[in-house]
Amino acid sequence: MKIIAGLGNPGKKYDKTKHNTGFMAMDYYLNEKGLSLDKNKFEGLWTKQKINNKDVILLEPQTFMNESGRSVAQVANFFKVKPEDILIIHDDMDMPIGKIRIRADGKSGGHNGIKSIVRDLGTEKFNRLKIGIRHPQKASVVSWVLTPFNEEQQKLMDDAFSTSVKIIDDFIAGHDSQYLMNKYN
Repeated sequence: MKIIAGLGNPGKKYDKTKHNTGFMAMDYYLNEKGLSLDKNKFEGLWTKQKINNKDVILLEPQTFMNESGRSVAQVANFFKVKPEDILIIHDDMDMPIGKIRIRADGKSGGHNGIKSIVRDLGTEKFNRLKIGIRHPQKASVVSWVLTPFNEEQQKLMDDAFSTSVKIIDDFIAGHDSQYLMNKYN
């Protein structure tokens, strides 16, 4: 079984903001596959599906970004999913808008959602699909991540979300992180 979790903040106030890149990528995937998050448990919205004959849980934690680990850990513990079978989708300010990078493990890079997941899973050994949102040039970090993309930026993000569908499908198919990094980084 695999867990794919997109990170963001719940509520209309945060819809379409840069910090909700993980939610947007997950929503794009769900739309492409004709799926929806039909369960509300484990402090998250989620669904369990058979995708390419594999059991998969698609999750959007509803804990706010800084506590995402609570939801991810609850799902992983309940379904007995190993950290290496988890893929976390999140924004990354250290990359240009729409740039994608896969990582197999590592530090949080200052991302509070990832810090929370490391803390609550008790390991750094889970996969990440990082989507660039660029560092703010003049705005504060908080005001930058809580604003929407402009039209030009959204086009770049839509391309990234389209690629993320392929990455998620390859992850579900059982391709390891090295394969994914070689193919998409």
